[in-house]
Amino acid sequence: MIKLIKKYSQQEVSIAPLIIFRIAFGALMFLSITRFIAKGWVYNMYIMPKMFFPYYGFEWVKPLGDVGMYCVFGLLLLASLGIMAGAFYRLSAILFFVLFTYIELIDKTNYLNHYYFVSLVSFILIFLPAAKNFSADNKIFKIAEVNTIPRSYTLILQLQMFIVYFFAGVAKLNSDWLLEAQPLKLWLPAFSHWPVVGGLLEQDWMAYVFCWFGCIYDLLIGFFLFNRRTVNVAYGFVVIFHLATALFFNIGMFPYIMMTITIIFFKEELHIKLLDKLKSFTKYFNPRENTDSKIELRKVVVAVFAVLLTIQVLLPFRYLFYSGNLFWTEQGYRFSWRVMLMEKAGTAFFFVTDPNSGREIEIDNKDYLTYMQEKMMATQPDMMIDYAKFLKLEYEKKGFSNPKVRAQSYVTINGRGSKEFIDPTVDLSLESNSIFKNKNWIKSY
Repeated sequence: MIKLIKKYSQQEVSIAPLIIFRIAFGALMFLSITRFIAKGWVYNMYIMPKMFFPYYGFEWVKPLGDVGMYCVFGLLLLASLGIMAGAFYRLSAILFFVLFTYIELIDKTNYLNHYYFVSLVSFILIFLPAAKNFSADNKIFKIAEVNTIPRSYTLILQLQMFIVYFFAGVAKLNSDWLLEAQPLKLWLPAFSHWPVVGGLLEQDWMAYVFCWFGCIYDLLIGFFLFNRRTVNVAYGFVVIFHLATALFFNIGMFPYIMMTITIIFFKEELHIKLLDKLKSFTKYFNPRENTDSKIELRKVVVAVFAVLLTIQVLLPFRYLFYSGNLFWTEQGYRFSWRVMLMEKAGTAFFFVTDPNSGREIEIDNKDYLTYMQEKMMATQPDMMIDYAKFLKLEYEKKGFSNPKVRAQSYVTINGRGSKEFIDPTVDLSLESNSIFKNKNWIKSY
């Protein structure tokens, strides 16, 4: 078996799918970042907030101020163009990965699965020979074109996409999704005003159809995409699924990103035709393109990919090391491809007490947090700790001596009644956000 896998992964295949992927990814990132800037999100998310919610171990990551943050996004635009055109490709890929991941790490308020996905793909692209054909680098530096590569270089991208789909399906194997059709029972009736289908969207059975189809789709679509006989039909389902999610839910560019780059699974012949047409359209010509240059599969690259994929397979199960219901506590929730699985809302009231005088002040969260920060913080315990530590420092500046910070929080999940979320007597400013420590002050029911 190992010999067969090794032989399959080292088989020489056309470089065309990798080149088309590079161009598509770079173009999509350029459009996405342009959209991000145009909507004013650079200011709203990274300049306007008075505080930020860092990830554990990355508390040292800070925003660079107004000029600095706009420079970061400007460099991201240049890097995405560099990836698309294959210009200074390795530098462009490294720059894009570092800057995009830096932006992600500033504030977990803004965590989205597809941001995590983009970081992973951009990291993988650093190690791929994706600029060895139809690239500015080959033209500028007169580098010989490469026409074939070991299959592993395209296989890693396919496996990355397979993991996204498959684990999104595994995450749907829960009673709320399959047996209660939640949260789609809550979401779909909002579209009841639509002509023709609006009435159907109010029916419970339709929510069940959506839930079960979504689960089966995610679990199986990767297998059908890998099969040459079913890839075309599978891609049709990819388009239908992501168009539907784009239509029903405001999730930005993610559906279009997935629809576009999933073409990495198509047969080589299609990619070769696309690449030939692009070369013809751009009048691309490299005097050294008809060479027999080859690329060997390096062991260090195989090792990096193996470690990366292994981590991604293990991360979704880390929640088993924590007590309590995953959706309630959210310990081990992020970085696990749990996409739109719950409707969770809450309110959190914070109180700062001066131990010397006994004076207690109720905090108006709007004085310190943006709307989105307050919304996310009210249901996520690690963000409550961050906020409590911030308030402690703020009130020490105001003369409080070693103030205590506690909170009363009430949370509802998937339409159930609101319940008290945490122990209101705990001084959250003294609690640890370590991922190795269970937050036993979260109430369980």
